[in-house]
Amino acid sequence: MNYTYILKCRDGTYYTGWTNDLERRIKTHNQGKGAKYTRTRRPVELAYYEAFSTKEEAMRREAQIKHMDRKKKEKLIMGKGA
Repeated sequence: MNYTYILKCRDGTYYTGWTNDLERRIKTHNQGKGAKYTRTRRPVELAYYEAFSTKEEAMRREAQIKHMDRKKKEKLIMGKGA
């Protein structure tokens, strides 16, 4: 399984990524070994995720979410679509 996820950072910002092991990836971010963006914004918490059968689908969705503005991301997180 592959996942596209949104993390909420300590400073209130959002980070979007993809992985094939969601639990391990969140731990990696919180250990400061994840993305450069999250290293100084720890701890992070999982705010949202979607599951996909292929890496390509997850990466495509990651790109879509990264192009959303904050309001659209928040609607997605709240379950109101986007």
